[in-house]
Amino acid sequence: MTKHAAYPSEDVVAAVAAPAPAGRHFTSFQPLKGASLDCKKHASGAAVVGGSWFESMKASSPRCAADAEHGDDWMEKHPSALASFESLLAAAKGKQIVMFLDYDGTLSPIVEDPDRAVMSEEMREAVRRVAEHFPTAIVSGRCRDKVFNFVKLTELYYAGSHGMDIQGPANHLQANAEVVHFQAGSEFLPVIEEVFGTLTAKMEAIAGTKVEHNKYCLSVHFRCVREEEWNAVNDEVRSVLKDYPNLKLTHGRKVLEIRPSIKWDKGKALEFLLQSLGYAGRNDVFPIYIGDDRTDEDAFKVLRNMGQGIGILVSKLPKETAASYSLSDPAEVKEFLRKLAKSKGDAPTMKMMT
Repeated sequence: MTKHAAYPSEDVVAAVAAPAPAGRHFTSFQPLKGASLDCKKHASGAAVVGGSWFESMKASSPRCAADAEHGDDWMEKHPSALASFESLLAAAKGKQIVMFLDYDGTLSPIVEDPDRAVMSEEMREAVRRVAEHFPTAIVSGRCRDKVFNFVKLTELYYAGSHGMDIQGPANHLQANAEVVHFQAGSEFLPVIEEVFGTLTAKMEAIAGTKVEHNKYCLSVHFRCVREEEWNAVNDEVRSVLKDYPNLKLTHGRKVLEIRPSIKWDKGKALEFLLQSLGYAGRNDVFPIYIGDDRTDEDAFKVLRNMGQGIGILVSKLPKETAASYSLSDPAEVKEFLRKLAKSKGDAPTMKMMT
C-alpha cells in the first residue's frame, strides 16, 4: 500500500516530478586565483564584520577546538543521551520507537567539500541494525537521491530537500513496511532550476563558494570562504532572491538555504511520516530525532509540542535548542545507535513495527 499526503493543498502540492538533472547537483569550488585553497585558514583569523546576520551565522557555526566541552549549565538542561541511556529506555518501554536521523554532521562529519561527506561503514552498520528493529528515516537538506547514495540502505525511509521529497523503503516487501511517497512544491522546480543557474554565475566572483542543487531547494556553501566575505555571499544571494518572492532564505552551518515559501520543513516531514505509518494520535509511540543543524529545530519543536519522544542535538558547544538531550559528534551518535539496537534483544517489552 502506498501512502500519500493528507495535508491541505494550499500548504503543499504532492506530485511525482522529474529528478534533478544529472550532473547538476553541484557547481565546483571557486578557488583563489594563483593559490591553493585552505578552507580552515580562510574560515579563521579574518576581520570581524558587523551585522546581525553575520553574528547569527557565527553563532550557528561556532569555531571550536575538537575537544571543546559543554558548559555545566547547558549540559544540565540537555544531558548526554549516552549517559542518560537507561532512563531513555525506561521512557520508551512498551512504546514503538521510530527513529529519525539527519545526515550531515550527524551520520557523517561536516567536511569542507559537501560532496565528500561519506559515512563510515561502521556508521552504516549501526543504522542498519537500528532499522532491523525500528522504522527509521533519514531527514536531510540534501536531495533524496544524493542522501540515498551516501547511506545505501534500502530498508529506510528517505526525506530529502528538508522533507519536501519523501520515499521508501525500496525493499518494502522484504522489510514488511508501508510504502511512502510524497513530494511538496513540485511547481517550484522550474524556478529552482532558474535560480540555480543565476546563483552559479553570481558565486563565480567569490572564491570558495559552492552551489548545491537539492532538487526542491538550493544550498550555497561558504565553508571555504574568507570570513570577511560572508556578508558578500549573503548580499549576492539576497539580490537574486528579490526577484523571486515565492522563495525564502534560511541558513545553517556555513550554508544558505533557498526553499519554496510553503509551510513545510523537517518537522512537517516528521509529522507526515508518523501519520503515514499509522502512528499519528497514538500515545504508545516514542519518536527519536537526532540532528545537528538549525533546520533540525523544527523537528525538535514538533516533538516538544507532542510531548512524546525526544530530540537529540549533535553539538560540541552549547546552543539554543528545543532538543532535550545531546551528543557531541557522529562518533557518539554511532555509539547511541549501537546501544539502542543492542537493547532490543535485552528489552522484549519494546515494541516492533506493527
